[in-house]
Amino acid sequence: MKKFILKRIYTAFIVALVVVALNFFIIKLAPGDPVNIMAGFDNPNEEFKMAVRAKYNLDKPLITQFFTYIYRLVQGDLGESYYSSRPVTELLAERMGASLLLSGTSAVLAFIIGTVLGLTAGKKEDSMQDKVLSAGTYVANAMPSFWLGLMLIFVFASRLGWLPTQGMYSLRENYTGIARYIDLGKHLILPVTTLVLVQIPGYFRITRSSVIQVMADDYITTFRVTGMSEKKIYMKYVLKNAILPVVTLFGINVAYIVAGSTLVETVFSWQGIGILMYTAIAKRDYNVLMGTYLIIAVSVAFFMILVDVIYAKLDPRIHYE
Repeated sequence: MKKFILKRIYTAFIVALVVVALNFFIIKLAPGDPVNIMAGFDNPNEEFKMAVRAKYNLDKPLITQFFTYIYRLVQGDLGESYYSSRPVTELLAERMGASLLLSGTSAVLAFIIGTVLGLTAGKKEDSMQDKVLSAGTYVANAMPSFWLGLMLIFVFASRLGWLPTQGMYSLRENYTGIARYIDLGKHLILPVTTLVLVQIPGYFRITRSSVIQVMADDYITTFRVTGMSEKKIYMKYVLKNAILPVVTLFGINVAYIVAGSTLVETVFSWQGIGILMYTAIAKRDYNVLMGTYLIIAVSVAFFMILVDVIYAKLDPRIHYE
């Protein structure tokens, strides 16, 4: 197992390095110039533009910019934002907690709810509950997250007035202590509900299909013939084997938690990494974009390794030695 983990870490390092290079050149070669945006399009000051290019090494050849970026990256420096002149690491650290809270909470809830519903539907294929749950998840899967978020705001915030429309806290109130956490919880309900509803169908379909497939295997039929109870078969064999594909999906979803959920964060004005990335794209803030994509690449590699280790623990047929 140790040899396998070390090998995957080495592979992950190579992948992360390739991703950094691809992101750098794709972002730099994309249409648009951040200097022109900062200088303005009405009578731009050429001296200002030259000074900005020199400050951020944008006047150097692209390959020179790349090696300069790698050199700083090795030292833990992700550069500065073109617009706020603040370190990218500082900007990402400020937004990380908000994104982890929103996306992490929704990922865990969607995993639990979607898996339970899939297990319930798959256990009794073609029953009424299976048809109702399948139809419900198809409807949820057809709804875009931004549209669903807007509808929830319209119903529960604008019409009923039960919940706040946006943000993380009520700016007009100076809550402290427990009251502040309660206020945060109220603001969290609608965006979390939106993300949970759009993620549930994926967990549901995979879990349902896995349960149906495992229950149709020959060894399950053999257990039934020998007189083993359905409850024991389901809990000891079906559940354990059917949950493996869901673990993979959860690992992939968790890997993107640090990047936030851009559309939902934008709809609800949730100040996480997602909305920071959206703003950076609009303003061509290259350093912020590359820092965000680097975090995504590293987190995906880490959680994929973690998923493989969990697989080895759950399935004794897998041997990595």
